[in-house]
Amino acid sequence: MEDASLDSNEHRLALVTGAGGFIGSHLVDELLARGWRVRAVDRRSPSGDSLAARNLAHAIGSPRFAFEHVDVAGPHLGELLAEVDAVFHLAAATGVRGSWGKNFASYVQDNITATHQLIEQCERAGVPRLVVASSSSVYGGAAGGASSESGAVRPLSPYGVSKLAAEQLALAYAARRDAATQVVALRFFTVYGPRQREDMAIARMLNAVRTGRAMRLYGDGSQRRNFTYVSDVVAALVRAEHTALTGRAVNVAGPATLSVRELLELVAEVTGRSVPFVEVAARSGDPEATEADFELSRTVLAYRPQVWPREGIAAQWEWMHHNGTRGHA
Repeated sequence: MEDASLDSNEHRLALVTGAGGFIGSHLVDELLARGWRVRAVDRRSPSGDSLAARNLAHAIGSPRFAFEHVDVAGPHLGELLAEVDAVFHLAAATGVRGSWGKNFASYVQDNITATHQLIEQCERAGVPRLVVASSSSVYGGAAGGASSESGAVRPLSPYGVSKLAAEQLALAYAARRDAATQVVALRFFTVYGPRQREDMAIARMLNAVRTGRAMRLYGDGSQRRNFTYVSDVVAALVRAEHTALTGRAVNVAGPATLSVRELLELVAEVTGRSVPFVEVAARSGDPEATEADFELSRTVLAYRPQVWPREGIAAQWEWMHHNGTRGHA
């Protein structure tokens, strides 16, 4: 992570939704390290949720950190936006498989309704900047090459549809002539690293190595993903807060695209053990490939991913030895 002047952030206040989760907790740690005051919002309280407690362990106790046990879609969020300089919106219902069928109602509530409520409240409070976490799932895949922000969006799952609706809602508000809040949406590509959700591919592979229990390999392993280490995502979030850009979505991805088979081989090299797995049918909604066009993020965020998969997987493997395997979005 690049250096920053702590003095310049000393009196600044950030509100982070989904702060007890994977990316949110890493962002909280980074903002505190940079001198920000942080108001953390999550419906999972560290006092009652072991994952939130573990993820926020570094932040709890800091005099510049305050946790608020609040649902973003609930009625009390607006009370927390007073004097806030920037909101980072990371709270969301996650996962492709769980978004099908009747469960989609919770994705509508958590991803679309909650985002609408948040941007309305930010406008009323006059919050200068909102950074929204979106997803590469809005593209549906990269069969024709790298996905660019100006290209087509064709979500393949209800989850992808909900993330696209959420980002477009926020960007529509930002496009109004009288908009009080500037908005940037970051489309994350397959984020991994310490605290990653245990149902994600790299966490499942490392857990299979650690326990000797075979993981499920969905499909034939030819699927390709642009893997992004969590510290690179956090760097992009911080940069997005002070960019002049508003009303746009921007890709955030890692430096390498690997097939699932190549990832299995890399995990084996890092851990010194083969990953036990059993092949099962591919899941509906999973794209064959994701790959990001970086031009806009390079231009407007000066974004350069720093962590290559071998280094990132090694860091996640080491973390698992000290902290176990459970993680959350």
